[in-house]
Amino acid sequence: MHFTFSGRALAAAALLVSCAVHAQDAEEAGNGQGLAEQLANPISNLISVPFQFNYDCCYGPADGDRFTLNIQPVIPVSASSDWNLITRTILPVISQSETVRGQGGDTGLGDTVQSFFLSPKASSNGLVWGVGPVILWPTGNSTFGSKKFGAGPTAVVLKQGGGMTFGLLANHIWSFAGKSEREDISATFIQPFITKTLPDSTSFGLNTETTYDWKHKTWTVPVNATVSHVFAFGKQPVSLGVGAKYYAERPAGGPEWGARFVMTLLFPK
Repeated sequence: MHFTFSGRALAAAALLVSCAVHAQDAEEAGNGQGLAEQLANPISNLISVPFQFNYDCCYGPADGDRFTLNIQPVIPVSASSDWNLITRTILPVISQSETVRGQGGDTGLGDTVQSFFLSPKASSNGLVWGVGPVILWPTGNSTFGSKKFGAGPTAVVLKQGGGMTFGLLANHIWSFAGKSEREDISATFIQPFITKTLPDSTSFGLNTETTYDWKHKTWTVPVNATVSHVFAFGKQPVSLGVGAKYYAERPAGGPEWGARFVMTLLFPK
């Protein structure tokens, strides 16, 4: 069964508007800037469950569109008195319209990417870092999945202070098992990011989610500009955000632009 973007996009927009209307400002609930700054840190000691709704336009000769819901739980656990282990998982649910005329569209899961960061609990002058492995799980269907297992290193480093967050997240994945008829994978992901968080918990972000495919020698470079705010539903803090996306570089047939809506459930310790 295939779903078009329009119905889902309207539903997502309606949900965000409804949330904003009925939610209490997190500042009034006593959370304030601190929660928003923790959310800007990919490896903070904060359990969060983002639901990231992405729309990307103009795939292939038919100028098809794609809707992707990324379910992205982030779970930190204490590994010792000095170290945290943070797991970040991205499970994509994808619906794509026809990109080549006559071939139709499809809906299904994409491959899951799971990262593990070992990070010191104590930071020095606002400097935070984490390193570990990243694993590619072949959960995708035949259209959106690689049918390959992959793994490699991942790392993140960032600095926070004065309401600003500057950082870089990166990984590299090589395939090592899976269906032999499918292409091998060797891909580098680089995400520099900067976030400005105001005292009222409003955050403005800018990042790129750059991927270099070493097998095909192609770059994909979406530039994302976002704004978000932390609200509270009773005692439950929730971050709501919107963003715009422009592809500064893309492979042949890749998307040109997109939009993003994000709802993140926050569970402070």
